[in-house]
Amino acid sequence: MVFSAGRLAVPDRRPPPRLRFQLLAFTLTRSVINTGYRMIYPFLPVIARGLDVPLATVALGVTARSMLGLASPFLGSFADVRGRKATMLFGIGLFGAALILVGVWPTVPGLLLSMLLAALGKICFDPALQAYLGDRVAYSRRGLAIALTEFGWSGAFLVGVPIAAWMIARGGWSAPFPWFGAVAIVGGLVIWMVMPSDRAQADSRPSLSQGFRSVARSPSAMAGLAVGALITIANETVNIIFGAWLEDSFGLRVIALGAATAVIGVAELGGEGLVAGLVDRVGKRRSVALGIASNALVGLMLPALGQSLPGALVGLFLVYLTFEFSIVSAIPLMTELVPGARATVMAGNVGSHSIGRAVGALIGPALFPMGLMTNVGVAAGMDVAALVFLLVFVHEWPPTREIAARG
Repeated sequence: MVFSAGRLAVPDRRPPPRLRFQLLAFTLTRSVINTGYRMIYPFLPVIARGLDVPLATVALGVTARSMLGLASPFLGSFADVRGRKATMLFGIGLFGAALILVGVWPTVPGLLLSMLLAALGKICFDPALQAYLGDRVAYSRRGLAIALTEFGWSGAFLVGVPIAAWMIARGGWSAPFPWFGAVAIVGGLVIWMVMPSDRAQADSRPSLSQGFRSVARSPSAMAGLAVGALITIANETVNIIFGAWLEDSFGLRVIALGAATAVIGVAELGGEGLVAGLVDRVGKRRSVALGIASNALVGLMLPALGQSLPGALVGLFLVYLTFEFSIVSAIPLMTELVPGARATVMAGNVGSHSIGRAVGALIGPALFPMGLMTNVGVAAGMDVAALVFLLVFVHEWPPTREIAARG
């Protein structure tokens, strides 16, 4: 879709009206889902006290939930077999029911079961949504569409989690769970109404094994999954220790960590905004490369910037901004690497990020006694490896789409 300005044809990057309404529904629903997922972290101590159990007991549930990410290639790929809409609705229904369960059964077993079921719902919903956008949105505009739905990630931290805090302060640790669960189900009903049925495409869908084979036979897809794992390792190697670094460096744990949390939320929002504004113009693969290289550079600058608290917060802002830009830019790129098995690729992408977080969480604390420079050095090395995989093995097809994307 283009319009002419004199002799120059300019691409119209705005989605059609029906798709714009769908994107709004997707973004708001993802904000609720991500709030329910992310609110566990800042309120771990409050939840543990409310249940009268050690913090480690609740943290064990977080660990188990993270491990489920390794099953995402199997769970998320059902959107290739059963259809995007059915998988999204199943995922959001399971997520909403899981959160409501805490309101009905506010106990340790209830919470742990809720966390696992909610994670399963999110694993089903996210790859199906990304695959749907890959089906419906032209590659030249896909970066914008996906970036809009990714605002649900930063929006959860900047809006949803503060609302959850307000609810907890007035109603106890379990108060936000049933409310967010109910709103998630309402979001599912809206999606059911605005999303077209894809049952007619059933005959053309690959089987689960065919989808896995298609991805495994694609060097670009496999390299793309490696890129996702490597940049997530890089981020988690710093993410896992930044609180300890701020505490050791400035002795202002509560103030510093509170400020850092706000900085991270704003950085995530900024990274998603840059993707929305730049990726379709600059090109997906080029944007991912730019983000990875920038992340490695600013990471290496972090020890120098961290000589003061303001400098440390600026450094963290840049680290998270460039990481968010990299990882969100990679989503539209990944959706086109194996178009016949989009959901399988995107589910594998979730799994690669889970592996990256697990590895980064393992090595980050082990490196930190040797100094922050060791952590950021290893992170930069992971970024460089990711950049090599990207530039050597990941190829967009057909390349003319990127020319069209840049107008």
